[in-house]
Amino acid sequence: MKHRYLVYLAVALALVAALIGAVGCGGDETTTTTVEPASTETTAPASTETTATGPSGEPVIIGAVVSATGPASPLGEPEKATLLMMEKQVNDAGGILGRPLKVIIEDDQSDPQNAVTAAQKLIQQDKVVAIVGPSISPSALAMKPITNQAKIPQLAMAAANAITDEPPIDWMWRTPPKDALAAAKALSYVSETLKLTKVAVLHDENAFGASGLAEIEKTAPDWGIEIVAKESYKTDETDLTAQLNKIKGANPEVLVVWGTNPGPAVAAKNMKQLGMDIPYVGSHGIANKTFIDLAGDAAEGVVFPAGKLLVPSSIVDPQQKAVVDQFAAAYEAVVGSPPPTFAGHAFDALGLLLSAIDTAQSTDAAAIQTALNETTGFTGPDGVYNYTPTNHDGLSIDDMIVVKIEGGSWVLAE
Repeated sequence: MKHRYLVYLAVALALVAALIGAVGCGGDETTTTTVEPASTETTAPASTETTATGPSGEPVIIGAVVSATGPASPLGEPEKATLLMMEKQVNDAGGILGRPLKVIIEDDQSDPQNAVTAAQKLIQQDKVVAIVGPSISPSALAMKPITNQAKIPQLAMAAANAITDEPPIDWMWRTPPKDALAAAKALSYVSETLKLTKVAVLHDENAFGASGLAEIEKTAPDWGIEIVAKESYKTDETDLTAQLNKIKGANPEVLVVWGTNPGPAVAAKNMKQLGMDIPYVGSHGIANKTFIDLAGDAAEGVVFPAGKLLVPSSIVDPQQKAVVDQFAAAYEAVVGSPPPTFAGHAFDALGLLLSAIDTAQSTDAAAIQTALNETTGFTGPDGVYNYTPTNHDGLSIDDMIVVKIEGGSWVLAE
């Protein structure tokens, strides 16, 4: 896939920003870019000097649906912050196709029906050219028929396998690792590092939790793992001791908890109260400080699969390291804390869309679709994306690591 610019990262330290900027922006500007010749990878140029007079004309409107409030707000809040930050920096750097970028963000309040209403508004009223989001799997699956019928590109920031595994997928792509990758990373850690075989699973009853359980059940035998107990909980439950007591009676060697906060944090605290000292392996849905804050001391020792953004020292690819370092510095300067995994999902989603629009030199939905399907070597915080017409996930298991909570922070698990 030939890119007029590989990825245009505007470095504006005086403005405490270094974000994916005007991907091949047009208009009145002079740009000097140093890159490796004949490369087809999408990544940051070695050096960029830009003088822009500002975008003009009708804005390029991209919609976004995030869970800024409700139970999934630990996911949606950093996603919203990232999108707003990127919108500003893209426009400061000259816009996209020489036009201003406008990101209209809707809050689904962690409710799938609200996500449907938001998607309909964005498409019918705001006339968006594409949609980023939503934050959670139930909302993504609810929105999927809407964007498919309207033929509007959608980049989901949710992980359930069905989002991109089950048709129709023509207009749906995703940025986070899907459940299949995360489950494989978790089970490989249980089998190869912990050397344990008897596993209990505690999962949320929503689409994300159910998808994780299904993937674990399907692949556990491949790792020589036996599931000795499985229990579920409702997303808003505040006490999981009943489920954990049943699990305790099955004598598992390790507990896998598949969900997003607050449930996994409740499970960690209840395990400590019950004296369950077996290893706790979480999902990639707890890759934020909220889990540590909610679980307190009970978070210590918890491990989970995640993208490399949480432990930047784990990144060996210099191109990805440069992207992550600049993004992390800009995000922390604006938000006041390091970016969680979910901020990276938003960074990649909007960056991929901007890259596709630039490649297509058009905001036509079919042209963006073609460009996304031909995206290869796009380097972002979540990993290196390689989409095809039949693979709308883009990432591989090599883009994930296993993280351990130690001293109230994240370290690379052994």
